[in-house]
Amino acid sequence: MEGIKEVAKLMAIAARTAPKAVGKDFLQVKIIEGDGIMKLADAMVTFGNEAGRKGFDRDARGVKNSAAVILIGMKDAEPVGLNCGACGLNSCDELKPEEKREFKGPQCSFRILDLGIALGSAVKMASLFNVDNRIMYRVGTAAREAGFMDSDLVVGIPLSATGKNIYFDR
Repeated sequence: MEGIKEVAKLMAIAARTAPKAVGKDFLQVKIIEGDGIMKLADAMVTFGNEAGRKGFDRDARGVKNSAAVILIGMKDAEPVGLNCGACGLNSCDELKPEEKREFKGPQCSFRILDLGIALGSAVKMASLFNVDNRIMYRVGTAAREAGFMDSDLVVGIPLSATGKNIYFDR
């Protein structure tokens, strides 16, 4: 559906222009359409089966029925430098993210807030155009694992416009 693809582009702009701590941008945004959606859904099922994690197959069904998926991630995010300890460490100098199965971490809590603000800005844009969506951790995890994005942490937002929101009441 062309309308959803246009809204996806507007969502990407909203994520990109969302406020970020100390004005530094470490976000990556990607729109998945067409055959990429089926590949992503298959990657979700595969990840869930291999990791023994429930819910990936259920969410993959929603992704398969989506017109587009927005991936928003962060890459090589530098700590803000407050030494606040919100990441669990005593100082920002101690923050050395390591590769994990689902993400690279730990991450600066303020950079994760930046990601959250970008996600909120994106879904607000979808809401303005009545495009059904849901922020999904599982989508981003599988997308990262399958190489859709080279981000340290990824979250996905599938998009649909049908008579009923396919991402709720599953």
